[in-house]
Amino acid sequence: MHVHSRYSDGSDCAEAVIKQARDNGVTQLSFVDHDTVEGLVELNMLGEKYGIELVPGIEISAYDFKRDRKVHLLGYNFHSNAVHMKSICEPLLKRRQEHSLWQIEKIQAAGYELDLEAIIEHAKPSKTIYKQHIMKSLTEAAYTSPDYKRLYNSLFKGDGVASGDIRYIDAFDAVWAIKADGGVAVVAHPGQLDSYDIIPELVEVGLSGIERNHMDHTVEDHHRVEAFAEKYNLVMTGGSDYHGSFGAAVKVGDIVSPSNLRKVVNNVKSL
Repeated sequence: MHVHSRYSDGSDCAEAVIKQARDNGVTQLSFVDHDTVEGLVELNMLGEKYGIELVPGIEISAYDFKRDRKVHLLGYNFHSNAVHMKSICEPLLKRRQEHSLWQIEKIQAAGYELDLEAIIEHAKPSKTIYKQHIMKSLTEAAYTSPDYKRLYNSLFKGDGVASGDIRYIDAFDAVWAIKADGGVAVVAHPGQLDSYDIIPELVEVGLSGIERNHMDHTVEDHHRVEAFAEKYNLVMTGGSDYHGSFGAAVKVGDIVSPSNLRKVVNNVKSL
């Protein structure tokens, strides 16, 4: 219920991800590419081709402005036109693209060789450049390697020449848009981003679920998620947060077993 493809910041095309899911015994899958539903038509066709049930999904890059921290919202099983989510996500994607172009200029000015056209071509079918695409043009080091982390931090963090971030979507607006499009709103990996405090407030505007199983969650996170789910009657979801070579070394299906996924999908689709 949480995989990414080249429609945003995943390294693999959607078909490769679906093939891996099938080979690993997964029969239900949701692509939650960041701030876009661009691939829904292709995904549905591929799902039929490979016998995988595709649940429409998205991961919205949102923000808790009260507490000054990021919070990601997953949306599932929404209307195919997704007009409300598109209306708030398209300006964000434009801001991200402009920021990425600025980052490329700054990195070039610092003496690194970057071919903008090559980066744009490599990012396709995503129409937006992400930091992962820039890093791919700078190094062949693995995402999890010390060399990759050292270069990434030197460029994009702290006093790095390409540091800084864009303005994200208000978390309440994200939940509203998902619900307005007939979808189910779920807080993504609250343990990773420390998103717990905002959950009761999001429940009041229609939050329906919380992600329990995630590679960055500890046993303590599992207990906290379970407590929130019980208190606020939230469905619990989980997934690999698969980004291919652009993320941690994890396989599709590693985080939620196929035997449990059917129950999760049915719970989401019943809301």
